[in-house]
Amino acid sequence: MQEKGSISIHTENIFPIIKKFLYSDHEIFLRELVSNAVDATQKLKSLAQLGEFKGELGELKVRVTVDKEARKITISDRGLGMTAEEIKKYINQIAFSGATEFVEQYKEKDAATKDQIIGQFGLGFYSAFMVAKEVEIWSKSYKDDTLTAHWTCDGSTEFTLEEPTGEHAKAERGTDVVLHVAEDSDEFLEPARLKGILTKYCKFLPIEIEFEGETINQTAPIWTKQPSELTDEDYVKFYQELYPFSEPPLFWIHLNVDYPFNLTGILYFPKVKDELQFQRNKIQLYSRQVFITDEVKDVVPEFLMLLHGVIDSPDIPLNVSRSFLQADAAVRKINTYITKKVADKLSSLFKQDRAGYEAKWSDIGLFVKYGMLSDEKFYDKAKDFALVQNVAGKLFTLPEYQEFVQANQKDKNEQTVVLYTTDAEAQHGFVQAATERGYDVLELNGPLDSHFIGQLEQKLEKTTFKRVDADTVGKLIEKEETTESVLSDDDKTKLQELFKEAISNEQMHVQVEALSPQDAPVIITLPEFMRRMKDMQRSGGGGGMQMFGSLPDSYTVSVNANHPVAQRVLHAEGEAGQKLARQAFDLALLAQNMLKGEALTAFVKRSADLLAAE
Repeated sequence: MQEKGSISIHTENIFPIIKKFLYSDHEIFLRELVSNAVDATQKLKSLAQLGEFKGELGELKVRVTVDKEARKITISDRGLGMTAEEIKKYINQIAFSGATEFVEQYKEKDAATKDQIIGQFGLGFYSAFMVAKEVEIWSKSYKDDTLTAHWTCDGSTEFTLEEPTGEHAKAERGTDVVLHVAEDSDEFLEPARLKGILTKYCKFLPIEIEFEGETINQTAPIWTKQPSELTDEDYVKFYQELYPFSEPPLFWIHLNVDYPFNLTGILYFPKVKDELQFQRNKIQLYSRQVFITDEVKDVVPEFLMLLHGVIDSPDIPLNVSRSFLQADAAVRKINTYITKKVADKLSSLFKQDRAGYEAKWSDIGLFVKYGMLSDEKFYDKAKDFALVQNVAGKLFTLPEYQEFVQANQKDKNEQTVVLYTTDAEAQHGFVQAATERGYDVLELNGPLDSHFIGQLEQKLEKTTFKRVDADTVGKLIEKEETTESVLSDDDKTKLQELFKEAISNEQMHVQVEALSPQDAPVIITLPEFMRRMKDMQRSGGGGGMQMFGSLPDSYTVSVNANHPVAQRVLHAEGEAGQKLARQAFDLALLAQNMLKGEALTAFVKRSADLLAAE
């Protein structure tokens, strides 16, 4: 007996809308249909375990086949199967009522908001019509004394449903969904294309998936197992399967929680190094082992996007959208939980094997700093295992370093001054001057360190950071004691004028200072505040500063009153004093790598002439 019917909906154009707007990518149809087949198979296994199905389970496998000549794709399972009445209920009524609701709500929305609707309705089966002009269902229920059910729909609102017998009946329990592929979807008749889709979305489904005689998936990926069942080799092997050409991971975290939400997964720490070329979208999001997306920025905190691995949660539906993820309470809890687990793992590694942790710091330091800058809760935990390194190569935690320098590097205002270099080679003279004074100098040369310094100044009590070339060494950490000048006030004024005339540059502000005779005759510095403001402007972080245009360069030229060169400049006759002053200034420029082009050529010539004159 054949039944014909019309699906009760309020619009005649539901299929074009489904085809155009249901999913942004039509390849999803295969994920949806295979997932349905897996669900039907798993449900039958559950009934068998409960004793409600006493028959032979046999080989439980989902098969996908393609017949290019006949233009057919078939997805077959040996799961629960459906009777004709169940098809009416689950295909014609429940799923299609969801489709109708989708259309009705979509009418009130624009394309930009359609993703807010998707995922609320049981539309998975109807994704078939994105690529098919006609879909058939052949199904036989697991229940005794039931007939084959055959449902057909050509993409209109009409369907036929019959219960064929004899040679047309389905011999075994289960369901075959047959797609008659539309002319505009030829790509899905190519075996390589189908295999690629299956590998992408179905690689870890819990029921064996066969395509063209080949098993596509691992039914029990390691994140579904207990950590006690796994070895380090298992974790590394799985990582290499996910990322075939990557270096081995540094370490990993196995996630496994069932309250207040369900979550499993493995997060790997890759080698990040000191660069900002973060490899994002390396974490794969699954729902019951079905791949959803690798865009997980709303599930995983921003800074954890540097990690690799897998997260699987049945609390996240297949049809996720940005708006859903941002608003969903379970997702927010998952986000918080993952942050805590990562912080706990790093803390544990630091406490249990500090030497091993320090050896990994060059690989994970950028990641930890990124986390501290972007997540307040992570900062609170990480401040005890974040490390800083001095120019001698020694690593300290932040509390350790404060303790290390506070006795010697407190200024007259009781502020602890942390000295640092961003380039120990280029700033070597300044580093040397600081270390000869007994000061310690940190290396803070990473891409995030300028921001990290700003954060630490806010967080650490009575602590300020100064780059070693921000001032003369005596002024970097101002003490109560002062160095006396051998020059009178009149001599200092005369010396200042001589250097101003020799330099003749408004960006260079000359001052005469009583420095140590061992210091350089002239020292050029860019004050810390000025340099930070210029850095902010270059990075676009200056906010309203941009409206005032670029900040002009403004350097301090410190002339050492106690250096023999000062005496020679003062007592030279005629233009000789200015020439000596210019030579000393150019030496300072050269030390700062600021002497270039024509000025460098002139300096070399003057130096040669001076040598010849001697």
